Amino acid sequence: MFLIYCPYCKEDREEEEFHASGQAHLPRPLDPDNMTDEQWGEYLNFRKNPRGTHRELWHHSAGCGKYFNVLRDTVTYKIHGTYKAGEWMELPDEVEESLHATAANLALEPTASTVTESSASGTEESS
Repeated sequence: MFLIYCPYCKEDREEEEFHASGQAHLPRPLDPDNMTDEQWGEYLNFRKNPRGTHRELWHHSAGCGKYFNVLRDTVTYKIHGTYKAGEWMELPDEVEESLHATAANLALEPTASTVTESSASGTEESS
């Protein structure tokens, strides 16, 4: 178990009070009515989940009930900081260097089109 600082309650609380809600800073489509089913499905279901530092959306479900962002390392679980929804947090220098090292891996993440293509050809995509 680890402690998470809620930027709204302004205190550290136990992880069990929170619920991770996936990737942070996802813009909603401007015109969802004109999206294809594949585009809408990709928006709803495919998220980046890189190994290393990642911006995540969390919900303080057993506390204030608000959503906020967490800058967290998915390998070590180290939380580099939390900040309110709608705000931005600059990366610490060591995190910035780590992200540049893993940027090439982001291009290898699956999308709806690559999953469909690999399923049709009977091959699996490696990452």
